Amino acid sequence: MELNLPRPEARSHVSELDRMADNAKRASAFLKALAHESRLMILCILADGEKSVSQLEQELGLRQPTVSQQLARLRADGLVSTRRDGKVINYSLASEGARVVIGAVYDVFCRKPQRKR
Repeated sequence: MELNLPRPEARSHVSELDRMADNAKRASAFLKALAHESRLMILCILADGEKSVSQLEQELGLRQPTVSQQLARLRADGLVSTRRDGKVINYSLASEGARVVIGAVYDVFCRKPQRKR
């Protein structure tokens, strides 16, 4: 009686596809968080360093409930982290991956074009 077990290379191919699917799911969730103008602006500001909610309000020109709602979403998505300083909660980017992606978005959409000489 012969068992029809998958060959090792077939098993590794399936596990590679599973890994790719998991990564695609994570990337999709990450990009969905970026696909909102206010959240993207918050992340761009935080790429320069830690900010409090009131600092973000001032820089964005948004009201506190709006900023807090977007920060809550970013925190739930694992893109920002918090640090409490007395009554003030400071926010920063939670990962180097977020910093790299925000940097790439900035380079593509925000950097001033270099003048040709």
